Amino acid sequence: MADWNDTEQRRTGFSSVPRAGDAVARRETFDAGLRSHMLSIYNYMASGVLLTGIVAMLTARSGFAYTLAQGGLLFWVVALAPLGFVFAMSFGAHKFSRSTLQAMFWGFAIAMGLSLSSLLLVYTGESIAATFFATAGAFAGLSLFGYTTKKDLSGFGTFLVMGVIGLIIAMVINIFLQSSMLELAISFLGVLIFAGLTAYDTQRLKREYQHLRGTEFAGKAIILGALSLYLDFINMFLFLLRFMGVNRE
Repeated sequence: MADWNDTEQRRTGFSSVPRAGDAVARRETFDAGLRSHMLSIYNYMASGVLLTGIVAMLTARSGFAYTLAQGGLLFWVVALAPLGFVFAMSFGAHKFSRSTLQAMFWGFAIAMGLSLSSLLLVYTGESIAATFFATAGAFAGLSLFGYTTKKDLSGFGTFLVMGVIGLIIAMVINIFLQSSMLELAISFLGVLIFAGLTAYDTQRLKREYQHLRGTEFAGKAIILGALSLYLDFINMFLFLLRFMGVNRE
């Protein structure tokens, strides 16, 4: 067999036996593609967070945030608009083009900026900045853990989603109870749940690349992945702000 392979290689210039170097090259190509894919997701996510912050700041400075804080129909339109974008992008991803999803993602980030502008009226800028940087540090560490860990985090997915549903129910109940202890518990659990989702979603997006690479949906998956991580980041920030935020006097 060895003599036949040597003869075949001399005749064709190629070996009929797969070489170890080929596997290494394929792995390096895959890893480079994965890094590019994840970097694109993080770039979209970070740009979305930045756009939200700019819109929130400009809205607060313009005085429009005071108008929103008074309630009414406009308040509910702005408050529910981000949720509408999330549902539309999630359920219409296969129907919409990539450019449409991009426009919807930027629209979502702007809507979030409008809805969060009232935070600048409630908390001091220093405490919001401190909470933001604390959230950014925690997010970076958790996302790095999700990307590098060998532990399978998929089993936590259902548990974390159920936790989010439980949080929403508890928050609705507390609207009527107005319990400070329940609010504290909700905030604590909220930070933990979205911290877990940050690691879980990072690993999920990393694993999805293997099935999506080279497909038409890969570009759309980048935008949807950025949306997932954006929601993890912003929710962790909001729950953490309840602990670190300092009210304006």
